[in-house]
This record gives sequence, C-alpha cells and structure tokens, in this order.
Amino acid sequence: MPSDRGLSGHSLRARVAAYWPLLLVLLVAVVGLQRVLTEHWREGSALLGIAALTAAGLRLALPADRVGLLAIRGRTADALCYSGFGFAVLVLALTITRGSLAVS
Repeated sequence: MPSDRGLSGHSLRARVAAYWPLLLVLLVAVVGLQRVLTEHWREGSALLGIAALTAAGLRLALPADRVGLLAIRGRTADALCYSGFGFAVLVLALTITRGSLAVS
C-alpha cells in the first residue's frame, strides 16, 4: 500500500494543514485569473481583489505559527499591503464601466 509521506517524512495531510491559508488564497486567485482569461475581466479582477483581502484577513486572524507562507513581513505590514492592494483592485474592477478590454 503506498504511503502518503513525502521526502521530508511529513504526511500530505500535515502539509495541507500547514499551508491551507496560502492554498485558499491561491485557489481564489486562480479562479479569478481563469475568469480574466475567458474575457470576464471585471469578475476576474474582483476575484483577484477578494483573494488579496482574504490574505489580509487570514494574516490578521491567524497566529504567526499558523499563517504559513502568507507571512512576509510583520503582521501589520502584511495586512496593510494585502488589504491596500485588494481594495485598489476591487474598486477598479467595480468602477470601470467600459465593456471589453479587447482591441478593436
């Protein structure tokens, strides 16, 4: 029977448990990028902003030993950067009223 242990000896379940905050943010971002690539750029951009806001919320809510790779700098600096970028992208996505970004 195959083992679910990796090279480092930690099980797959333990690795997913350690990195779930980053995986959640990346999942939302990938769905947003997919929407952008299928010419639904406003929805995709809004999802990218939501992914950054999710990262900010997780960075503030989780303790330092549970936040994983979302921690880059200090808690406050990370939350400010993530939320600033998230709000900027979300506001731009919701306020641009022109149709498609395709070149005519």
